[in-house]
Amino acid sequence: MPPLIAFAGALGGLAVVRWAYRTAVRINLELDEARRVRVAETSRSHDIPTLRRDPITGAYRPG
Repeated sequence: MPPLIAFAGALGGLAVVRWAYRTAVRINLELDEARRVRVAETSRSHDIPTLRRDPITGAYRPG
């Protein structure tokens, strides 16, 4: 009976390791996608003009 328990424990351990590996890969893929989206948004933000204060009127205008 003890070899059967050891074998079952080994199989359970392998299942946990496999689950942890797949979860880590999935999370890393999600993080990489989020980083790509953030870089794309950053590059688009340079196209938006900044507001500067007009010294005469005090209003903020693009440019």
